Amino acid sequence: MKLLHKGKVKNVYEVDEHTLEFEFSNRVSVFDKIIPSDIPFKGETLCRTSAYWFDVCRKAKIPSHYLKTTGPNQMQVKRVNVIYDYSQITPKTTNYLIPLEVIVRYFAYGSLFDRLQDEKVKAEDIGFPEGHAVKKGETLPEPFFEVTTKLEKTDRPLTKEEAMKISALSIDQWNELREATLRIDEQINDHVKKRGLIHVDGKKEFALDENRELIVVDTFGTADEDRFWDAAEFEKGNHVEKSKEFVRSHYRETGYHEALYAARKAGKAEPDIPPLPKEKIEETSRLYIELFEQLTGEKFR
Repeated sequence: MKLLHKGKVKNVYEVDEHTLEFEFSNRVSVFDKIIPSDIPFKGETLCRTSAYWFDVCRKAKIPSHYLKTTGPNQMQVKRVNVIYDYSQITPKTTNYLIPLEVIVRYFAYGSLFDRLQDEKVKAEDIGFPEGHAVKKGETLPEPFFEVTTKLEKTDRPLTKEEAMKISALSIDQWNELREATLRIDEQINDHVKKRGLIHVDGKKEFALDENRELIVVDTFGTADEDRFWDAAEFEKGNHVEKSKEFVRSHYRETGYHEALYAARKAGKAEPDIPPLPKEKIEETSRLYIELFEQLTGEKFR
């Protein structure tokens, strides 16, 4: 098969004019940087977890591009066009990737809490009363829905108007996108709470098919796209990570995150991301395997 694209995590191959094959690698990326360390079995856990959620969506009558798995870390999907030039996307364009990353958050955590600390986001923006002092990990009064760019070098937050413009969505399609995202999260939330997990936040991607009908694409509900906590530990007031946030936390603790974003803010050359220590690689591999088993109820081996 012809290699069409080597992404941060997946390699994308052409099967035929209507079908693509995703090969999930053991690469891991954080803060838009690929770490020079492979995580054993990561690709297989992502592929199998994604297939599990696509099957959940199918049963819930939520359309997707998923066709079938073809190996431990490979799946075939319906092909949609990726259009990098926004000016080429019009209300008549069909079968294309909507160039947005859709994020829904349920807790004040991660980058959302960072923005609250920096006063880039206010308490009232996320449903709290004006002036409320938001605590790290606090449950949000309502799901916080936001979108960023998908096809640019660095994700850029967008207003609803900007997002609709670059993706040629009508207000009805925008509302449908929002509703579909929340419907998928309802499925995830219902499943994981039965397995001792809390769904903290997650990302989704969508496309419009040949009839401009909405379908969910790429992957979701995995340790890469979503953040999960251990429910028993949460009851004790602890936020025990069950996601790629475990890796992000390492780079925050070592000071790399601060140095990277300081360089970006100053317009300077970004520092190279260092490899993970051997023990962190082993811990991360165990985390991906354990989360796969907890999310799906299946044994990895």
